[in-house]
Amino acid sequence: MRIPLITSPRYQDVGRRKGGGGGGKGGGKGGSSSSSGKGGDAEGGSSGSGGKTSKVPITGSSASGKSTATAYGYGGGKPQTIPAGQFFAGRTAGGATRAQIYGTRTYGSGYPGYSGYGVAGRGFPFWFWLVVWGGSSNQYLDDSEYGNSFNTSRLGGSMAQANFISNTTGSTFHILSDNSTIGSLINSINTNCSSNLSSSSSKSPSPYNSSAPGGPQPEQAIQYYRSSSIVLTLDDYNNSATFNPNTTDSPLPSGVDMTLLNCLNYTIGQAAPLIDSASSRYISPPCLGFATLVWFLWYLAHWV
Repeated sequence: MRIPLITSPRYQDVGRRKGGGGGGKGGGKGGSSSSSGKGGDAEGGSSGSGGKTSKVPITGSSASGKSTATAYGYGGGKPQTIPAGQFFAGRTAGGATRAQIYGTRTYGSGYPGYSGYGVAGRGFPFWFWLVVWGGSSNQYLDDSEYGNSFNTSRLGGSMAQANFISNTTGSTFHILSDNSTIGSLINSINTNCSSNLSSSSSKSPSPYNSSAPGGPQPEQAIQYYRSSSIVLTLDDYNNSATFNPNTTDSPLPSGVDMTLLNCLNYTIGQAAPLIDSASSRYISPPCLGFATLVWFLWYLAHWV
């Protein structure tokens, strides 16, 4: 019986990239160079090895049958069709892995197997619903299909946010996602990036109102993750490509704390909670008698 090897995910450099639809590819033209001056992709750690895995309770709608996700987990499993009676019945969900977690600065990126713009009618490769932007007249940012930010039916609960402020430059980043994901990422980021964080950074999730003025805006997005169900934004950034996706991404503003940015980006990619494999109700074997178990093990040894 062959056990598949777990490959390392690609670490996505957010400093230099043209937006696009495919997940985990990055690269491209335009934008500013990273602090290393190399740009492009850099190799990350092994999936699940960047920190200790831990179970994260999740609320809301979960056709996966799971009540927890796993921080630093690998994800994966066989894609399933969401059954009748569930939200988005008939669409495909699950199957994506940690190696596919990175998108780009384009809303709707990070969907394995998809390219282009917009999110209407798509499945859920990581099970989690994508973030929503309220009050936008731009069609591909329309959130009507997935409800507003207060929709408690979304996997992980209603949307929440956290801010992370540099203790050297004052650069202010926000992360938006479901409440369960934000709570888990706060813990991981405070562990990994504490030496670069101001004491004013978030210690717990805050509700996100997508219609309220003054909050994070879609043009401030510098990286989407996990089929656009997580987004990292930067205050004072204004990406001209957000509302005109065929143009080149605007460069990051000068003075950004790239050390903190790289730590945030790496930690989200490694630690964001994933639904591991399929629901146990689909994969649990029946209770076997001793004789049947011996036969089953013999069968595996000789035929699988």
